[in-house]
Amino acid sequence: MKKNKPFVSVIIPVKSWNKYLEEDVKHLLEGSYQNFEALILMDKESIVSYPKTKIIATGNIGPAEKRDLGAKKARGEIFAFIDDDAYPSANWLKNALHYLENENVAAVCGPGVTPPSDSIYQKVSGAVSASLIGGGPYTYRFIPQKEREVDDYPSMNLLVKKTDFWKVGGFDNSFWPGEDTKLCLDIIEKLKKKILYHPGILVYHHRRPIFKQHLLQNGRYGLHRGYFARVLPLTSLRPSYFVPSCLLLSFLFIPIFALINNSIFFLDLLLISLYLLLVFVSAIPVFAREKDIRIAILFIPAVVATHLFYGIKFIQGFFFTKKLVR
Repeated sequence: MKKNKPFVSVIIPVKSWNKYLEEDVKHLLEGSYQNFEALILMDKESIVSYPKTKIIATGNIGPAEKRDLGAKKARGEIFAFIDDDAYPSANWLKNALHYLENENVAAVCGPGVTPPSDSIYQKVSGAVSASLIGGGPYTYRFIPQKEREVDDYPSMNLLVKKTDFWKVGGFDNSFWPGEDTKLCLDIIEKLKKKILYHPGILVYHHRRPIFKQHLLQNGRYGLHRGYFARVLPLTSLRPSYFVPSCLLLSFLFIPIFALINNSIFFLDLLLISLYLLLVFVSAIPVFAREKDIRIAILFIPAVVATHLFYGIKFIQGFFFTKKLVR
């Protein structure tokens, strides 16, 4: 990779042109690093035109296939993957390229922060993911935290060296959603290279509003993580991913425990009560950060609903899903 100003191909899969995509492109064009092209992979041609931007009609195919198609047509030394509903901070590319100069680093990534312009219902969704009780050990994906090495990262903010991307065969389209998990695993295991997270490689990622859209999205995450826990255990068979399913079973088994054993029933009730107390306590820092009591109040049922629905879909993915389909 050229250490001066390597050419970057920003690859954005999308169904059709929308206001978030327009925001994404405008921020790219206003960024501090300008040696790039933006490849927008969408179902049909569009009459919208921007500098440095090329729209590629793909037909009705999935995001992973669109990303691979974009990579095949890309001219850059670096592939910068970002979602259409995210937009980069001013120094996104500049900061990322600095850390990609390390020969042992194949990819870099950074947080996807909830934009200030999001609605209250979107901010609640973001607060769930950014909280310890909602995001668990993965809150660094949603709020800037200290630099670290990671082995799994979503493609809403992931930059990969072209040579390393093709060495592992790009995205595996048989894994969707979750093709980014497979790509990261291949980088770590096959290439024995690093994926570096840095808070300065920052994008703003619009959230799905609570409740329906937020739950559907998190349900998809649960389904693919449950499936991966079975078929790709190295990075997905982790205790934190099982916690929501255990919580779900605790709620479901209350009446059964009440009938068969009082001691187990009261223990289960105690654990659930402690969990609910923790959810309420977790709303306090949300209020302190957001300065909006409505977000803090809605945060409470949103966390519980997220855990329960994720738990259901995780079980489905782990035990019953034979193949992930879009």
